[in-house]
Amino acid sequence: MACEKLLLSDIKNIFGLLKEVMVSNKDRLIEIDGIMGDGDLGLTMAAAFGAAADEFPEETDLGKVFIKAGMVMAKAAPSTMGTLMGTGFMRGGKAVKEKTELGIEEMAQFWRAFVEGMEERGKAKPGDKTIIDSLDPAASVLEKAAAEGKSLKAGFAEALSAAEAGMENTRTMEAQFGRLAYNQEKAKTLIDPGSEVGVLLIKTFADYFV
Repeated sequence: MACEKLLLSDIKNIFGLLKEVMVSNKDRLIEIDGIMGDGDLGLTMAAAFGAAADEFPEETDLGKVFIKAGMVMAKAAPSTMGTLMGTGFMRGGKAVKEKTELGIEEMAQFWRAFVEGMEERGKAKPGDKTIIDSLDPAASVLEKAAAEGKSLKAGFAEALSAAEAGMENTRTMEAQFGRLAYNQEKAKTLIDPGSEVGVLLIKTFADYFV
């Protein structure tokens, strides 16, 4: 899809796609989370994005759309990841408040605020083997793409590559949170399940422009 600005209709479509992606990957996320975690990640993400898509707010202010979507997510999936995801969307929404269309610059601002919101709420940082390790590189690439005046399509394509590389890098990281942190040796070669959710997020946006 060739567009240089995301409008309300585009954001609504993307939330619908995110619901489909999280539902179709539910079993996969349950499987990888169940190796060393609670195994509820797939259920949590399917519930969160399902609710956000089904209760999509018809707001002209796209910042408010994301904020309300985040609130719906946090309520629908009141687990650790559900709360973090809701926080990310709310913080990202605040960064683009009063915007009725979103270009590469606004998307860079959104994702940087998204990551910072998750970091503050979860007390995590890059290298802690979490979702931050796929989303932080993606946000940095989007910021660079915005500074260079690249298109949304090019920016998200590069962001996806960065997110995927970040996810792969979690194999060598020592977990600092959750059950992975209590099984450092066994967890060392595993991809962090949350980082895979981060890739799915960015991939859904990237695929929208193909």
